Amino acid sequence: MHRKHQPPPIDAVVTRESWSVLTVSTLAFTVCFMVWMMFGVIGIPIKKALNLNSTEFGLLTAMPVLTGSLIRVPLGIWTDRYGGRIVMAVLMAVTVPAIWLMSYATQYWHFLVIGLFVGLAGGSFSVGTPYVARWFPRKRQGLAMGVYGAGNSGAAVNKFVAPALVVAFGWTMVPAVYAAIMAGTVLLFWFFSYSDPKHLVSSDVKFADQLHALKDPKVLRYCQYYSIVFGGYVALSLWMVQYYVGEFGLDIRWAALLAACFSLPGGVLRAIGGWLSDKYGAHSVTWWVMWVSWICLFLLSYPQFDLTVMTTNGPRSFHVGQNVYSFTALMFILGIAWAFGKASTFKYISDDYPHNIGTISGIVGLAGGLGGFVLPIMFGALMDITGIRSSAFMLMYGVVWVSLIWMYFTEVRGTQVMGDSAPPSPSFSLGHHGASPVPAPIRSASPEMRGALGRA
Repeated sequence: MHRKHQPPPIDAVVTRESWSVLTVSTLAFTVCFMVWMMFGVIGIPIKKALNLNSTEFGLLTAMPVLTGSLIRVPLGIWTDRYGGRIVMAVLMAVTVPAIWLMSYATQYWHFLVIGLFVGLAGGSFSVGTPYVARWFPRKRQGLAMGVYGAGNSGAAVNKFVAPALVVAFGWTMVPAVYAAIMAGTVLLFWFFSYSDPKHLVSSDVKFADQLHALKDPKVLRYCQYYSIVFGGYVALSLWMVQYYVGEFGLDIRWAALLAACFSLPGGVLRAIGGWLSDKYGAHSVTWWVMWVSWICLFLLSYPQFDLTVMTTNGPRSFHVGQNVYSFTALMFILGIAWAFGKASTFKYISDDYPHNIGTISGIVGLAGGLGGFVLPIMFGALMDITGIRSSAFMLMYGVVWVSLIWMYFTEVRGTQVMGDSAPPSPSFSLGHHGASPVPAPIRSASPEMRGALGRA
């Protein structure tokens, strides 16, 4: 006998259990993301040992991202059906043996195959997002999902922990330590998380029925946004350590530390992005995120080159290109923008699909994860073809252009600027007795002119 469908309580009350679920889920996601980004550091000594080119290195780092992306849709559906507590615990437990086996890999194909199983940890986002959101009321879901999403900072934690282990003990120590950390996290999560049967979707809902959301153009648009702010974040988190090593000649510890200037704000500040999305709306935050990304990527795209200009005093040469300080500053700003964008994209989802968050977040997360899989491979291929390291940013710059154009025609262009539904204009001036309903330029005109404007 099937249970009747009972939608998740969008007006849930925040309780002690709510905060416990949010805290332990965020910890679990941080550890999962740290494991998911492991190749971003240990891939460098592996690349040297196996004599890999840039394309092969890109494929190596991207393999965990592939399975972590493909598993997101079924994980989101299973979370709706069985609950986030059991799905998250099982998911983390399954990855422990694969993480441990990574220490014993010796050939390139070994790393690729084991990386597929390690990558299951990346699917944790589609479990925790609906699981956490349903413990909070609608008006606080953006903040709750933003706090949970701050677990992306696991990418930065990986850059602090893994290089120290590599230098002290060799790269094989990293998977061994990470396997132990994951096993401990499974126990903590199980003992401090809770489940609520009211959060489940009816068991008679079919898999195919929940995938109908793929026909919704809004879902496709959110997939595009997320492929940048999350897919780009994952790709650059994997790529930046070796970029610093190759472009600026830094050792792995300094390279990882500077790369964390992008990964850390890109994860931690997601909670602020959720709060901003609650206050100002998902559209406003996402629109500004895309423009900030466009500016940063435009500047980052310029390769190092010398320019000779003929002056009245003869030829004069200039060197053009980012130094390590300006490059890190731009990456820091980009990380902040993408942290806000990741939160605002999921605020769209909680606003538009409150009863189907698990499935929709799985679909959008899949798109973002696939972006994180494809982009490192394309970065490596462009590097091998052109020999220009900044070609990675040229590619991202083009992708952001696509989102800006799409967003303009589907959201911005359709915004009503006149009539009863239009937002109030901020361009009114204050007179001696308070706010005047007439704009200042019109008040200063002659009576005849004001009459003509009124008739127009």
